[in-house]
Amino acid sequence: MSILKTTFYNSPLNRLFCLFLVPFLVGCEPEYTPKPKGYNRIDLMPAKYRPLTEKHPYKFEYSAYAKILRDSSRLSEPHWINVYYPAHKANVQLTYKALNNDPKTFNSLVEDARKLTSKHQIKAYSIDEAQIKTPNGNTAFVFELSGEVPSQFQFYVSDSTQHFLRGALYFRTATANDSLAPVIEYIKKDVVHLLNTLEWTDMKTGETLGKTKK
Repeated sequence: MSILKTTFYNSPLNRLFCLFLVPFLVGCEPEYTPKPKGYNRIDLMPAKYRPLTEKHPYKFEYSAYAKILRDSSRLSEPHWINVYYPAHKANVQLTYKALNNDPKTFNSLVEDARKLTSKHQIKAYSIDEAQIKTPNGNTAFVFELSGEVPSQFQFYVSDSTQHFLRGALYFRTATANDSLAPVIEYIKKDVVHLLNTLEWTDMKTGETLGKTKK
């Protein structure tokens, strides 16, 4: 130890100064307070809709803030489309199947739709099912899933004889579902509007088919 250090520590006055200074320095350490968890601000536009103009065996009204994109996946079929929300990176995938008045095909598609929904049971806190009777005579079944699941809202709608349409909501983002809750509810209302305005069309003439008889 240097002479300077030895002289400093051997001095009674300096030792007394250190005893006073150490508690003071420890007491001046800033307390750490964790910041509360925050979410990005989400601005939602008032609901506004426009008609589907592309030629498909169905038509409906969808959000004016969304885009219609062709399904480009490897397994895609004709009339499979996406209702894409650029502002929220959200996507409602729509897959269509013709029934051709075949009850076996209808029952098989219903079973497949329910299996695809039940795959989320591992992560879902709950799956709530509801039935909707649309103004045009169709029957739609909607499934609301809660928890950190890839798809928070799914549905299928059919006239049970000729047409079957299935949809599922997905987000192209890793944001937690808790923070996406306002957007999920917002798009759910858009999907219900889509279902209520859904009409089947004749691909040859482009004309709207009559209401389903029940």
